[in-house]
Amino acid sequence: MVCKKVFGMLTAAAVLFCSCTLGESSKKSGQLFAMDTYMTFTAWGENAQAGIDAASGRIVSLEKLLSVTDSGSEVFRADHSGGKAVDVSPETAWLASFAVGMNTITEGALDITLYPVLSEWGFTAEEYKVPDADRLSELLRNTGAQKISVSGNKLTVPEGMMIDFGAVAKGYAARLAAEDMKAAGVEAAVLDLGGNVQTVGRKPDGSDWKIGIRDPAGEGIIGTLSVGECAVVTSGGYERCFTSGGKTYHHILDPATGCPAESGLVSVTVIGEKGEYCDALSTALFVLGADKARELWKKLGDFEYAALTDKNELILSKGISESFTPDESHSSLKVTVAE
Repeated sequence: MVCKKVFGMLTAAAVLFCSCTLGESSKKSGQLFAMDTYMTFTAWGENAQAGIDAASGRIVSLEKLLSVTDSGSEVFRADHSGGKAVDVSPETAWLASFAVGMNTITEGALDITLYPVLSEWGFTAEEYKVPDADRLSELLRNTGAQKISVSGNKLTVPEGMMIDFGAVAKGYAARLAAEDMKAAGVEAAVLDLGGNVQTVGRKPDGSDWKIGIRDPAGEGIIGTLSVGECAVVTSGGYERCFTSGGKTYHHILDPATGCPAESGLVSVTVIGEKGEYCDALSTALFVLGADKARELWKKLGDFEYAALTDKNELILSKGISESFTPDESHSSLKVTVAE
């Protein structure tokens, strides 16, 4: 049984707009399907449409660079270079360096070299199966982000390995698209790239944005976060999964085992300044589990997070504990604060 969930145009987070009419006359909206995700853009002001056009153009151009399946992309060329260095754009080189750095910061929990393993599970083509243990061991020998080399605008992926920016690309695209919106003169906007939410400024009335955190067990939300200009990224095992032999398997793999992470978490939301950073951390914290997630948060000190456990407990980092409002339908949710 396949348990992939798609909630309309959003998957992991929802932007909740107030019912007030302030600024509605200048409101523009746009939609895009890119990076295997439905995306929505909403902007206000006289430059709203120009901002949306700029954001859409940026995302389309990035997809052409970063796609793991498009034979014309830079990532595809690097993956199929036979271990030779290939010339790539500054955007691709920067993101590769960033991903390698995040692999170090997260002690291997974020690893962009798992694409062949993910494919073996059937998550890339939606042809699901539980791989043979020996096959997984064989594939894991050709993983490890530290084996990737970036020198200037030259990217080297060792022969037999593949990289996939799925854990960081949408967050990166959201940040750059938001920057393009601001450059076009937009002062208030929200971009939702399939659970990667990036806000620009504040709502037209000057109040905070309300970001809903999806309920992994249903189509509602467990509560809302009040935020200003920032990135809010959610990762959850419920996004892509299948059931076999009475057990459910999800797409967020533990790089150490090549199997779906069993950390006791069902979703992680990360709030911070940069989309790609939040994107990487939401995946890594999911793999690490509650205790190690708290340790990394205390060590780095430059992001906030909300982690939902399989025991219906929501762990909020101290910095957002007063910004979260539980939904009335989740009165049984236990909320604790990480300090």
